[in-house]
Amino acid sequence: MDTATFVLAIVGIAFVFDFINGFHDSANSIATVVSTRVLSPRWAVVWAAFFNFVAAFGFGTAVAKTMGKGLIHIELIDPQVILGGLMGAIIWNLITWYYGIPSSSSHALMGGYAGAAIAKAGIGALIPAGWIKPILFIFLSPMMGFALGLVMMVIVGWSFRRAHPRNIDIWFRRFQLVSAAAYSLGHGTNDAQKTMGIVVGLLFSAQVAFADHPWRFLHITSVDTIPMWVILWAHAAIALGTLAGGWRIVRTMGQRITKLKPYGGFCAETAGATALFIASHFGIPVSTTHTITGAISGVGATQRISSVRWGVAGRIVWAWILTIPLSAVMAAVSYLIVHLLMR
Repeated sequence: MDTATFVLAIVGIAFVFDFINGFHDSANSIATVVSTRVLSPRWAVVWAAFFNFVAAFGFGTAVAKTMGKGLIHIELIDPQVILGGLMGAIIWNLITWYYGIPSSSSHALMGGYAGAAIAKAGIGALIPAGWIKPILFIFLSPMMGFALGLVMMVIVGWSFRRAHPRNIDIWFRRFQLVSAAAYSLGHGTNDAQKTMGIVVGLLFSAQVAFADHPWRFLHITSVDTIPMWVILWAHAAIALGTLAGGWRIVRTMGQRITKLKPYGGFCAETAGATALFIASHFGIPVSTTHTITGAISGVGATQRISSVRWGVAGRIVWAWILTIPLSAVMAAVSYLIVHLLMR
């Protein structure tokens, strides 16, 4: 197999990861709107997928640039590193999806990327400064979601304190369509860009193979510009993945952490969307799973602390802690296998 064909196959695998990200993390976008019975699961995934794709237009590429050149020294990136990283992330995502554990696809990809690079060149392959914000936001994104969810619930509760409960339910069933759309935009904006960064980094590392290739659009000479075809393919893949759904995780996210009513779902989604848009603006690859879990917990905590099922939340936190190291190990093993096969 020549280099160009090998690289194109890995580009295809990257978009497969993006698809898996969509169905693995679709629960983040639709769990609350399904669990409050505002939309059926079928229409919820259509609604979320549409806004995942719409996020391709006008929301920037700052996160993609961080993934493409901010985490690993660019001169060490090659097709084998990218392939190993993707395989580690995909394996971890499938394991956690099978067991219904809401882990982070974002951190699986970051861990996989790091593990494969370390397997190739040691710990020096990483750019320490580039990892500060992503690592900090492992803790800050759920805290932001929790705080924003709690504040939103207090504001909504005070603003509608004299309204009849039936009217509140009717109004917020409509409002939740807007908040679910906003969260899906945030999901598409942050998550699809991670795959964009990986694809552009891959094609940049293999630019020599495409210098005289008939498909000139594959010849990428800078990681600072994300081509439109990469943006569209990444958003299309994550939208199609969302359409495939992920009911196992929907149940955990929507009802097992805390019981939600439409106004609670609205507050959780609005809080999560706000946190995602802030992170995306500053080019920080964050976990949509962490963010919405924090927001749902914050909403539940305004009722009473015991309304949050902390045992379920604790199981989720363990998955968060283990995601980066375990996906890194799986990616390192995948890289070594690929390297041996390609010798």
